[in-house]
Amino acid sequence: MDFKAQILQGIPRALPKKKVYDTQVNHAPKRKAILTKEEKKLALRNALRYFPEGWHAELATEFLAELETYGRIYMYRFRPDYEMYARPVQEYPFQSLHAACIQLMIQNNLDPAIAQHPHELITYGGNGSVFQNWAQYLITMQYLAGMTDGQTLNIYSGHPQGLFPSSPAAPRVVVTNGMMIPNYSSADDLEKYNALGVTQYGQMTAGSYMYIGPQGIVHGTTITLMNAFRRKLGMSESPAGRVFLTAGLGGMSGAQPKAGNITGCITVCAEINPEAARKRHQQGWVDELIFNLDALLQRVKAAKEIKETVSLAYIGNVVDVWEGFDAAGVLVEIGSDQTSLHNPWSGGYYPAGLTYAEANQMMAEAPALFKEKVEASLIRHAAAVNRHVNKGTYFFDYGNAFLLECSRAGADVMAADGVDFKYPSYVEDILGPMCFDYGFGPFRWVCTSGDPEDLVTTDVIAMEVLQEIRAEAPVEIQQQLQDNITWIREAGANKLVVGSQARILYADAEGRAKIAAAFNTAVQEGRLKAPIVLGRDHHDVSGTDSPFRETSNIYDGSRFTADMAIQNVIGDSFRGATWVSVHNGGGVGWGEVINGGFGMVLDGTATAAEKLKSMLFFDVNNGIARRSWARNKEARFAIEREMGRTPDLNITLPNLVDDNLLDALV
Repeated sequence: MDFKAQILQGIPRALPKKKVYDTQVNHAPKRKAILTKEEKKLALRNALRYFPEGWHAELATEFLAELETYGRIYMYRFRPDYEMYARPVQEYPFQSLHAACIQLMIQNNLDPAIAQHPHELITYGGNGSVFQNWAQYLITMQYLAGMTDGQTLNIYSGHPQGLFPSSPAAPRVVVTNGMMIPNYSSADDLEKYNALGVTQYGQMTAGSYMYIGPQGIVHGTTITLMNAFRRKLGMSESPAGRVFLTAGLGGMSGAQPKAGNITGCITVCAEINPEAARKRHQQGWVDELIFNLDALLQRVKAAKEIKETVSLAYIGNVVDVWEGFDAAGVLVEIGSDQTSLHNPWSGGYYPAGLTYAEANQMMAEAPALFKEKVEASLIRHAAAVNRHVNKGTYFFDYGNAFLLECSRAGADVMAADGVDFKYPSYVEDILGPMCFDYGFGPFRWVCTSGDPEDLVTTDVIAMEVLQEIRAEAPVEIQQQLQDNITWIREAGANKLVVGSQARILYADAEGRAKIAAAFNTAVQEGRLKAPIVLGRDHHDVSGTDSPFRETSNIYDGSRFTADMAIQNVIGDSFRGATWVSVHNGGGVGWGEVINGGFGMVLDGTATAAEKLKSMLFFDVNNGIARRSWARNKEARFAIEREMGRTPDLNITLPNLVDDNLLDALV
């Protein structure tokens, strides 16, 4: 059968042969054994309902073995034989072109060049899943291939609930991931209900089909790192010869060394998994692999001496690096950490003192002991960071729950008030006041033609639009615009594409709408060969309510509410989004955040031109309005400026209270 026929088939008509477990692929660690005997039976019933009864006897034995061996039922037997990558959109079977674009985006998320654990359908973050199992993938792709523009597909945590009649104006797909009753969002709840096959952790852009490889986080990391050095050194000093010390070379964190090279510093990134480090080295995202701490110390000292721009991957534990640099007197100007501490007990953080293999074995066979090791390591980790900060390091939490988990372990990371952390989130210090409050966030697009020439064309279009906007922009947003003009001008030379022909930059509502309109016109005129898919990271102005990251610079007490993200998804859905998604979980952990995203297809039509104006405007300004109400002065400036340009926009503004009045009263 050819590719299209396999997609249209869905679940195979004949039971495929059992596949040999591929040891050459980076697999997810074994998950915690948490189900009772009766719950294991329920998990098997849930898995077998995808298949005809005649297959049940054989599959039940196989699925039970998967459950007991890996902690989940992945249905490896049903993994397709065709190569997994984002094909040009016309190569997919479809009745709705927009549905074909979604097929492309799904396959891009599962491309082995992009996905962290491709055979477990995990894109990044250790557990950021596109689907829970291969049956869900097969049925979803089949539905998308047969869908019309008068239908909507509902996805329940990876499960394709079915096609429902709707309208051309409605989203083609509505995705929910991990939507739990609030009292059932503990870490063990995730383990249990995921093992049962009824929910999943969609991360941010994994379960919403909008991941574009590490390029997405390269841009955000570059913007963050440049501004971190500006805070540390001032606007006039160069990062050359200065050290950025961090950890993680997986799906998202793998972007850090590339961002460091673009920024122009010395990046030291520790990674405990040798295969993850080698993958980034082979892709050209990190310059050198170093396996010995003494060799690393000598290499960093030499790089500092000549003010070299270089990225170094240390294969080992970052705690050893922090402690080793402290003992050797190596100054670290900027420090952070981007290991997946939202997932500390299941492979998101590897404790000092254990090898990668030892840790994987312990987390499966002795989870209580493994938790003790992680907590002890975090205490050491934080203590070493504290010593560096006392010497002048600027350290920030990268929104991965590092400080949160350190605090829970009893590490010395709390401020004097006992409520706040002693180190800021990067959103509190950098992205919040400098970007999000002004409406700047991660605007991304994918050329569905798969043609690199189309990507070059879009780069040129985007740069020209930003330059036109900058010519008349107020001083408050000049730096943001210039940073992104520089980024897009150099994007091709930095070889950022992995997987689909995609790009990202930070833009506000004006920039996003004008760039999108120009793309849509280029598709209509044939200057672009196929539609453009628009999207963003959920890590944005309006998309995410996350008290320890995206909304950490909300100080009116509302940062633990989730109205904004839900309003965003609902509002985008009836303003023109092609698909929408809402998730429990994300970069900071299950139960810690609600985030929403969208995808929009620009097919060159007048309908797309109208939709993009309405949806992109709301998608950004919803968040600015909320940030303004929280009394963030930058957001107040941005929303008042927007109201001056848009007569139909009328936002409730806060009246400011004199602190002296309250201090005297209370």
